[in-house]
Amino acid sequence: MRFSDSIFGRLLEPINRRQFQAAVDRVDGDAYAKSFKSWDHLVALLYAQLSGQDSLRAVVTGFNANPQHHYHLGTGKLSRSTLSDANARRPAGIFAETFAMLSAMADRQLRREGTELVRLIDASPIPLNKMCNWAAWNGHIRGMKLHVVYDPNEDVPTCVEVTAANVNDIEIGRQVPIRKDTTYVFDKGYCRFDWWQKIHDGEAFFVTRPKTNIRLRAVKHRTIRKRKGDGFEIIADDEVKLASKGDSRLPIPLRRIRIRRENGGKITLLTNDLARTAVEIATLYKGRWQVELLFRWIKQHLDIRKFLGTNDNAVRLQVFAAMIAYLLLRIAAKANRIAMLPIRFAELVSQLLFSRRTIAAIDKPPPINPSKRSSISHPDQIDLRYD
Repeated sequence: MRFSDSIFGRLLEPINRRQFQAAVDRVDGDAYAKSFKSWDHLVALLYAQLSGQDSLRAVVTGFNANPQHHYHLGTGKLSRSTLSDANARRPAGIFAETFAMLSAMADRQLRREGTELVRLIDASPIPLNKMCNWAAWNGHIRGMKLHVVYDPNEDVPTCVEVTAANVNDIEIGRQVPIRKDTTYVFDKGYCRFDWWQKIHDGEAFFVTRPKTNIRLRAVKHRTIRKRKGDGFEIIADDEVKLASKGDSRLPIPLRRIRIRRENGGKITLLTNDLARTAVEIATLYKGRWQVELLFRWIKQHLDIRKFLGTNDNAVRLQVFAAMIAYLLLRIAAKANRIAMLPIRFAELVSQLLFSRRTIAAIDKPPPINPSKRSSISHPDQIDLRYD
């Protein structure tokens, strides 16, 4: 009989095992658990994320209930104590490198020719509160923070970093590699003049909101040919300069765009892009909410609200596992031309994770092979027909 892999096995196919093992060897990731390798650990945490299990006992029970799939997944039976120890000890850098590898693959596979390069930069808190007394307090929550660089055109995160909750957003944002002709969109939490200068020197663009204490002076009023956008109206479009004293002036061209939203609220945007229209720039900033939807989707549907461990390393491992699971779902949906909503696709994967069928047919009923009626009747048999 021809072998048919499970949905889970097909989802794991994009992970290059050789590159994964190279990442393990670089940090000696299998030093503490000789019988529970890094690959076993990754499969276990991805199973937890994709199936929606939120406790060590549930993960172990559910995974061990399907032993017929372990060999083809390249793993074996789980032990709760072994998984707990691995969560505490195994370096999170292994999973971080795996995410980077898959992100680069997704960028190549999902990229559409002719689309402009846009990157949304944002961060989201991961509340831990009383569960983890070791977590840093940032004045609002006790926990950690997830920093993401996101491609809105292809709906994939391209860079992820997990830090303490009290780390300033700009400290991570300024580490993002600058790509030529790319537009970086971020909020006022990333206000740093030397970083804006770096983006401009890299022949790239930024769109952001200035802080209220930044003084700007208009030097040229630009003609507004189109004022109406999707849910907003352009009020003013000016080329500006910083009006502060001393050598803090920013020696790059700046443009200030004032917008009135359909609910009556007003916002101000700042950019170094002098070519796009004001409506195009405002639309770019409006699209920044896509990364907020990403954070919401991951927290609600990949269960990083409940953690399998209460130490720093366990939390980092689970966050990276959630991001890897997200990329695997996006790659699979694209490769198999899944047209359904991502949420619906994730729900079906959760329900049919160990089902032996193709991903392309995940929303179709299994084939039925009814027995064929013989065309030759026995001479002594009565043939009953209903007409």
